[in-house]
Amino acid sequence: MVSPVHTKAEFDEALKHSGLVVVDFFATWCGPCKMIAPILTKFSQEYTQAKFIQVDVDQLSSLAQEYEISSMPTILFIKDGAVVSKVVGAQPQAIKQALATYA
Repeated sequence: MVSPVHTKAEFDEALKHSGLVVVDFFATWCGPCKMIAPILTKFSQEYTQAKFIQVDVDQLSSLAQEYEISSMPTILFIKDGAVVSKVVGAQPQAIKQALATYA
């Protein structure tokens, strides 16, 4: 399951997860974001040890700025509070590769 995050506090809480945290920075108006969403849901069911969250860049623009998100979708892979990988755009293969490497 990909859990939506609505506040910075929820985001910070999600980052406390002991394993990999996969963050989908998306926008409701973004076509490629809508295309990748069901694929991320599928990956969340395959990689159950990872925590999958979703951040709406229009709702949490300060968080998007903090992580230098300039294109949507941008998928960040965060482990122990540090970004270990980043995929920009709807690229299922690149996302799967990062999951295989870090999850």
